Amino acid sequence: MSHCEEKHCTCTGTIATQSLDELEFERGIWYAAQYGDLERVKKLLSGFGSDPNKRDAAGYTGLHYAARNGHLDVCKILIEKGADVNSVTRVGKATALCRASSAGKKDIVEYLLNKKADPFIQDSDGKTALHRATENKHFPICQILINTAPSLKEVEDNKGHRADLTKIN
Repeated sequence: MSHCEEKHCTCTGTIATQSLDELEFERGIWYAAQYGDLERVKKLLSGFGSDPNKRDAAGYTGLHYAARNGHLDVCKILIEKGADVNSVTRVGKATALCRASSAGKKDIVEYLLNKKADPFIQDSDGKTALHRATENKHFPICQILINTAPSLKEVEDNKGHRADLTKIN
């Protein structure tokens, strides 16, 4: 009798596999940036001379991941090492500012704006960071964006909609 039969379990015979893209993601700077592993990010940037603007298979940089997940210390080191604060993803054309605004990461939004992130960059839907912040009800971020660039209120997305600011203040 096999071990599975003794334990009354069902063996499917499947083996967990990982694609080369997944392996590269975990070994690259993106995984470390996503999970806020500052020491690994530093090691990857210095020890291997890794490009802070290198994209993963989906077209994201480490800064996109760090900003979305609220890892300010990682954002700082990436920008210090030359990460492009206005880099856009391949498919969605999102910036780190857009991702941080969508996720409600106020400290990251303030930092990126201080580092000259362009709040007027529109993603593939024509939406700015202000559109994304309002959609996700991150009103303190909306206020920061409006204070930084008041004319953002006038920017229309691909469907002709401006950011809905009726709930701010």
